[in-house]
Amino acid sequence: MGKSGRKANHMKQVLSTPLQVRQVLQGARKAAGLNQSETAARLNISQSRMSHMELNPGSISVDQLLALIGVLGLELVVQEKRGGVDAEAGW
Repeated sequence: MGKSGRKANHMKQVLSTPLQVRQVLQGARKAAGLNQSETAARLNISQSRMSHMELNPGSISVDQLLALIGVLGLELVVQEKRGGVDAEAGW
């Protein structure tokens, strides 16, 4: 239980594809009880842009991603990949 008496819900997700980013962002938004319009208002963007960001996470700038995960109560953690560097990462 957390300090507020609610059960702590800790999510840790490894993301390696845009589809996974999309699923995490949509899931976190819904878990926060926010619809796209409410989330968009907090980010000072349109609901249509919010929809586009969820459907096409590759279109999100780093600034937008950091703002969005902040609004959703998430944080971005970068760590060394298990098994070392993947030469097939596509970069």
